[in-house]
Amino acid sequence: MSSSGDDLFTRDDPIFENKELLEINHLPEEGRIVGRDDEIAELANAVNPAIFGQSPSNLLIYGKTGTGKSLCAKHISEQLVRVAKEEGVTAKFAYVDCAQDSTETQAVQTIAHSLNDSAVTDVKIPDKGLSTSTYYKRLWRVLDTQFEVVLIILDEVDKLDDDDILMQLSRAGEAGKLESCKIGVIGISNKIKYKDRMDERVKSSLCEREFVFPPYDANQLRDIMQARSDAFKDGVLDSSVIPRAAALAAREHGDARKAIDILRYAGEIAQSTGNETVREEYVVQARERAETDRFRELIRGSTPHSRYVLQALAVLALNTADEDGFRTTRIYDVYEEICRQEGSDTLSLRRVRDLLKEHAFLDIIEQSRQSGGSAEGSYTEHQLLEDPDVVRKVLVETDDA
Repeated sequence: MSSSGDDLFTRDDPIFENKELLEINHLPEEGRIVGRDDEIAELANAVNPAIFGQSPSNLLIYGKTGTGKSLCAKHISEQLVRVAKEEGVTAKFAYVDCAQDSTETQAVQTIAHSLNDSAVTDVKIPDKGLSTSTYYKRLWRVLDTQFEVVLIILDEVDKLDDDDILMQLSRAGEAGKLESCKIGVIGISNKIKYKDRMDERVKSSLCEREFVFPPYDANQLRDIMQARSDAFKDGVLDSSVIPRAAALAAREHGDARKAIDILRYAGEIAQSTGNETVREEYVVQARERAETDRFRELIRGSTPHSRYVLQALAVLALNTADEDGFRTTRIYDVYEEICRQEGSDTLSLRRVRDLLKEHAFLDIIEQSRQSGGSAEGSYTEHQLLEDPDVVRKVLVETDDA
């Protein structure tokens, strides 16, 4: 006989008080943003003219994943909208995840849809079915009808297919597309070299102000986690848990997202084992689980050959720990061996090169051009950004599934 609903579910959570505080997309209150006072002040200074209805500076924010870029950009935008209202200025901001909306059409549709109040503008923004130019025309109408100032945050801007939307947004005013509304663009990228591949005209108009967010140190990570510790019930966190998680995260990446993930997973491990306290020993287990789950999510839906290429790079990284990067031809040799073991035909070197580019796009690997001198010319090296043990473990699981 199956269990009744009362037997299946626990109504009283002994570990978590407010787990939402440990979700990545949770935007903390002002007092909970830790370790970024200087960056917040500088961003505020750059967009300050907007509170008086004037044009804010266009900004480009760089920094590794989990350094608070998106968090601070959203926070500043929210504060600007609030203060502008107090000054009698109608302002709003739009947020676009360019990893999800990577084409020009998708991005402009998302911006227009999120800003439009059709009752005011009498403008419809359908999900699809319009040309890109029509979406732009409707966006300009939405902006001029409703707002004096708008900030547009383009997160992971390097994931856009091209620079066209950057050109349109950053030059909308001077091109006469907008009559009264002023717009400011905040581009956010994990890639410090992103600007190098920009169109020169876009670069001159978009990069008015640039900011680099450094990784968090152990003290800042500890403060970040401490600020969210009321996600847990009183007394369940051992005093050593947060310092240990902060030290681990700072040593490996300085990534606040991963640090918060580790804290949440440690709580879930305590929960699943029936313990009423979150102990330090759970932190190491939680770190491995967080890395494994994140990587599993990254490669979900990837093709067998995409996984074989990654497996080849992981094998090289594990077998030659003294080397950072590996040439495409070396990876291809190991990939051929893996294909033989799997009883699969190999893809061409050119196709493997494309698969490596796709992994670089997802920030699983990093690619760098190297010069071999006059004898060899230049070549590309590929470095795994994930823990090779985690990569191998997940790939073996995936292939066995």
